Amino acid sequence: MPVITIVSPCYQEEDNVERCYETVRCLFEEALPGYQREHIFADNASTDATVTILRGIAERDPAVKVIVNARNFGLFRSTFNALKYASGDAILLMLPVDLQDPPELIPEFVRLWEQGYQVVAGSRGDREEGAVMRAVRGLFYGIVNRLADFEIPENVGEFQLVDRRVLAAVLAHHDQYPYIRGIVAAVGFRRIIVPYRWAKRERGRSKLRLLSLMDQALNGIFAFSSAPMRAATLVGFTLSGLCILYALMIFAAYFISPVHVPRGTTTLLVAVLFLSGVQIAFTGMLGEYVTAIHAQVRRGPAVVEQERINIADEPTPLGQIEVTGLTEARKTSNARWPSR
Repeated sequence: MPVITIVSPCYQEEDNVERCYETVRCLFEEALPGYQREHIFADNASTDATVTILRGIAERDPAVKVIVNARNFGLFRSTFNALKYASGDAILLMLPVDLQDPPELIPEFVRLWEQGYQVVAGSRGDREEGAVMRAVRGLFYGIVNRLADFEIPENVGEFQLVDRRVLAAVLAHHDQYPYIRGIVAAVGFRRIIVPYRWAKRERGRSKLRLLSLMDQALNGIFAFSSAPMRAATLVGFTLSGLCILYALMIFAAYFISPVHVPRGTTTLLVAVLFLSGVQIAFTGMLGEYVTAIHAQVRRGPAVVEQERINIADEPTPLGQIEVTGLTEARKTSNARWPSR
């Protein structure tokens, strides 16, 4: 039986993990009986009963695998690390346990994958959230797509079903802070987008605060584009030229009409403060790149695991997953579904 892997990150979700597990299990039994289920929960060191509940689920269901991190390493790092343990022929990159992304779309995703689409991406075209957040998200995608060398589809998150070959290409990236949706968009492959309604969270509170969302947005911008630094260089040269031009104009005006030349320090203070602000802003921008480079150079582990349940000692070596050729699982799938 072909295997479908689902990765569910969680943190302080004792009210949701059992419901998420049961929803996915029933979905496979009713709508995907010809597929084997593999459900990986990646816990970010929850301090409530989340881990205890997950241990109980994994004990009675070997299809459930659990990774418990040593501390909270963040949503993307935790999910990316869990993807290394995925053994499925197709992988749902992220199904958060709050089920705001509808799991009932998974059968449709699988059917489209069978038809030959290697990336089936869900698009949150309709969100049950405030107008301010919708506007901010739209602004973010507009900025990223203007700066990046490729298109990151608007409103597409990590709720995507990808082929094993796509996963191999994604895992070939060794980012210390992986922006997963950006990496998937960057590697290419045949893609189709399925719009859906992003539901409001029913239980518990979201752990993603405004600062976390800003951090993710900045990571998405700086990880896939050098345009901010190029803009800084252009603005720097432009301001330098304008300052030189202004100095020449003041110098000439002094000899033509000394009465009209500004006396005092107002002009000087405005120029100095303006240029200082620009320099500080671009120094901070440069610092973002230096920080990212520093994290990459240190080569420390993106995630430190405390415990693994129902999982082999080590993830599948990347070398066993061919990026340019077909895997054995892919060949088997092709034999079952000639259309693929």
